[in-house]
Amino acid sequence: MKAALIGTGNELLHEARRETARERGPEAVVESILDFTAELRAVGLARYGSEPSAAGVAIPGTVDEEQGIAVFAANLGWRDVPMRTLLSERLSQERPAGLPPLQVAFGHDVRVGGLAEGRIGAGGGVDRYLFLSLGTGIAGAIGIGDRVEAGAHGSAGEIGHIVVRPAGPPCGCGQRGCLERLASASAIGAAWAEASGDPQATAADAAKAVEAGDPRAQRVWADAIDALATGLVTGLTLLDPRTLIIGGGLAEAGDTLFVPLREAVREKVTFQPLPAIVPAALGDAAGCLGAGLLAWDLLSAEVASR
Repeated sequence: MKAALIGTGNELLHEARRETARERGPEAVVESILDFTAELRAVGLARYGSEPSAAGVAIPGTVDEEQGIAVFAANLGWRDVPMRTLLSERLSQERPAGLPPLQVAFGHDVRVGGLAEGRIGAGGGVDRYLFLSLGTGIAGAIGIGDRVEAGAHGSAGEIGHIVVRPAGPPCGCGQRGCLERLASASAIGAAWAEASGDPQATAADAAKAVEAGDPRAQRVWADAIDALATGLVTGLTLLDPRTLIIGGGLAEAGDTLFVPLREAVREKVTFQPLPAIVPAALGDAAGCLGAGLLAWDLLSAEVASR
């Protein structure tokens, strides 16, 4: 988990990280989030002497942004968690008398990362973009102007669960051959661990081995690139974005990822216009910045309604 205090100019005033503790079950993850946000509030009070104006939280999986509910996350095992209410209650417990309960903005982690990239990152000034985060899983954000489309049920952008290999490995979502089971950082790490015989190997290790010319790593990498390009072409066909922004841990491989990926996408498109394929600009701060933007939007809407 990553957290930050965000200033009025979208600057990062303080950043912190904590293990998700998902191995202890979904209830422990929820408690970790609540504890983490309370600690962040305490840091803000100690350093700046004032209560936060609002809070923003972004989580993975399927979310109901209107109701503030974490509906489902395959990687975390939770269902129907009233996250916004829990956070508002926790953060409002120690607020001074007379202050209203703290407002909490709530969104999907990749969509808010995409929001930040669209407004202040690699997508600045682009009217239509698709943001993909390649990490433990794969998810996307559909950018339209200065907003991100959530979909009718809060599940827009779940490109990681497009089936690209119908006979492929099973996925936590219940399907087989999902994109994230073949081309996420965790999937590449697992494939390279098996190919190299090193159970501790990661996707970053695979990228280094590719750069060193290891043929086993090159096969693993090529398989992942082909699956990723197949999924991306499906996304391009449906959405016709002007720019495709790639973020997440796997994007740190730089040209080792982007050069073959651009070529693989170019080879697979037929009638589809080819978008610019660019790396994300905000790194792993995008989620925190996006959650901050949601919080500022919440405050702006409150002021406008007065």
